[in-house]
Amino acid sequence: MAKPGLAPRRSALWLIGRVTEDGKLLSELLPGAVERLAPEDRARAQRLAIETLRWMDRADRLLGPHLRRKPKPAAMNALRMAVVEMAVDGAAAHGVVDAAVSLMRADRKTEGMAGLVNAVLRKVDVEKWASLPVPRLPKWLRGPLIDGYGKAAVEGFEAAHAAGAPLDLTPKGDDADALATAVCGTVLPTGSVRVAGRVQVTALPGYESGDWWVQDAAAAVPAKVLAAQSGERVLDLCAAPGGKTLQLAAAGAQVTALDISEGRMARVSENLARTGLSAEVVVADALTWEAPEPFDAVLLDAPCSATGTIRRHPDLPHAKDGSEFPGLFDLQARMIDRALAMLKPGGRLIYCTCSLLPDEGEVQVEEALARHDGLSLDPGALVLPGIEPGWIDEIGLRLRPDFWPEAGGMDGFFVAALRKAA
Repeated sequence: MAKPGLAPRRSALWLIGRVTEDGKLLSELLPGAVERLAPEDRARAQRLAIETLRWMDRADRLLGPHLRRKPKPAAMNALRMAVVEMAVDGAAAHGVVDAAVSLMRADRKTEGMAGLVNAVLRKVDVEKWASLPVPRLPKWLRGPLIDGYGKAAVEGFEAAHAAGAPLDLTPKGDDADALATAVCGTVLPTGSVRVAGRVQVTALPGYESGDWWVQDAAAAVPAKVLAAQSGERVLDLCAAPGGKTLQLAAAGAQVTALDISEGRMARVSENLARTGLSAEVVVADALTWEAPEPFDAVLLDAPCSATGTIRRHPDLPHAKDGSEFPGLFDLQARMIDRALAMLKPGGRLIYCTCSLLPDEGEVQVEEALARHDGLSLDPGALVLPGIEPGWIDEIGLRLRPDFWPEAGGMDGFFVAALRKAA
């Protein structure tokens, strides 16, 4: 019979391995990898995997002096996970060490590493944990970001990534104060409501009645920039998971939400039903789909590296290596061209990415302006309550994880407001 607490650790170890060895994202692996676990074990497995990936660099620094060379990946990940359990969760060392050794002995491929894992974990001094540097981004990403923002800014990004992300809610109506009171949250300068600590989302007041939806404060900005008017025909391109669709629908627009992923669009339909909002949901490839008639406005949240969401998805730097970037840059340019083709003359395009890479933001907009005669910027649309003037430059609005550090930061986003020639 398996020891108590071993099942979630085994699942977490498998998840960490698939990310670090196979380049898979947790979003691709879940929920299938943990669906057989009890709900509390499922939550623990996910949290263990996420926190181990978040703190992997610091765990390696703590383990380094006790390792002549890195052991097999499964053993190394078991060591990392055990260190995070002890240092971050404050779990009792004897139980954590025993569990890590049991995990090694449970698999013939790793049973020979059980002694090493036991010996190393008994030598590790978790009291040194807090004195170690904040986990650094891998070189493939850190270098380009330093080139774009400077070392000090990137260190701020890394501090935000280590802190993790609180829960942000977007109210369906305009009364953010009432929502904040109901959920014991805080109203942010841009109108989102932030809830601190671990909470069960579905148990919060207003969930069942559809009074709000989960959406990072930065992710809520592009729809505010678009400023949809009642009755306008608006296309939300690459709409899943649907927060922007809900914002546009709540503003009274006639929304068409389009995305290529049937599974992700099912969630959009579920959230529309929960909130009592309506939109036309289309599962199709944006590059080939033909609109029945041009739109007044298009919101394009283009496929990107998602490097602005690392504080929520610490698996990303360990699963990727930057080799996919050129293909993404090309796709973004094609998506912009396609979006403009579906706009009425004089219509407006909001282009955004949850990326920190200028090549996916400022550079894309500069190149689009060069490709399309008559296409112009609409900088006034970026001036919104809560948006600091220094966040806006001549191309667009740059949101960064190190903004609002005292309030818990925000995701990294780039937003540009464009207008098609009349």
